[in-house]
Amino acid sequence: MRLSLFKQDIGIDLGTANTLVYIKGKGIVLNEASVIAYNTNTKKILAVGNEAKNMIGAAPPHIKVVRPLEDGVISDFGMTHLMLKEFVRRVVPTSSFFTSVRVVIGVPSGVTEVEKRAVEEVTRQMGAKEVYIMEEPMAAAIGSGLDVDSSTGCMITDIGGGTSDIAIIALGGIVTSTSLRIAGDKMNESIINYIRKVYSLLIGEKMAEKVKTVIGCAYIDEEDPDWVLKYTISGRDLVTGLPKSIEVNSRDICNALEEPVSQIIDGIRNTLENAPPELAADIINQGMMMAGGGAFLRGLDTLISRETGIRTIIAENAAEAVAMGTGMSLQNMETIQLHVRAKNMYTNINQNNQNY
Repeated sequence: MRLSLFKQDIGIDLGTANTLVYIKGKGIVLNEASVIAYNTNTKKILAVGNEAKNMIGAAPPHIKVVRPLEDGVISDFGMTHLMLKEFVRRVVPTSSFFTSVRVVIGVPSGVTEVEKRAVEEVTRQMGAKEVYIMEEPMAAAIGSGLDVDSSTGCMITDIGGGTSDIAIIALGGIVTSTSLRIAGDKMNESIINYIRKVYSLLIGEKMAEKVKTVIGCAYIDEEDPDWVLKYTISGRDLVTGLPKSIEVNSRDICNALEEPVSQIIDGIRNTLENAPPELAADIINQGMMMAGGGAFLRGLDTLISRETGIRTIIAENAAEAVAMGTGMSLQNMETIQLHVRAKNMYTNINQNNQNY
């Protein structure tokens, strides 16, 4: 009796903050926090994803809550494997014995070959038969609807949790790119440090993320009377050691985010400076697409346009663009191979030039 394997094509955005899974024919079927919690005494996994994220800052000593990815790369190989395996189990319940799984997984453009192999290995350990690595700016561009195979250049800035990836793309390859380990997490950290310095109040990561989302902004629009919003935050008073609540406003958060936002804008400038003149002209005409959760920071698109002179557009599906891009590329496996070959060719040319 002959058994035919059930083929399953999956696209994964393995992000520092969130992991998204795309299944061919179904779209995005999972969007969970990249967090895992386990009992340090028994080593038993207690929660994965959003459930584990809710434990941050509230778990007793014997429960450890970890984010196994830092700055877009794997920092805890074992926990990443367990987390990813659980995510895939939720959406692909069929036994891997009867399933041939092909996976395209997005990684930041600045990761090393060693880090890429680590991502590939952890993906294979969960049962994938074929694994393709795609750089996140390429995946974000595809997921945002940009024509990456055209001779006309397009530009994408993907601001995630751990990294901001900026790239100019043409003819199916990344011509020039910048990867910054400055993104949503660094913004949260900047808010925590600012509140501690200015108000002597210690707040947690979840509170910092909340206030960034609710009243955060990249600049202050003085002409809009409704631009400055207020929000009450709670934490521990560093003077008395007691719980305390204070009211902060958008000006506070704008000041707190000034440094990471400036560094991202500098990265965009550097990428434009390294672009061939013909592609730079294309970017002037076409504008730049923004993707990733960081794209929703209020006023960031306007500030980038003012600072660079480049029209900036937020993708409709900004938070899901990378996952959508990896999944859409599965519809044409030849396209994936083309992007891989283009990247390898570009790398080899650079290496030959350096050797010369």
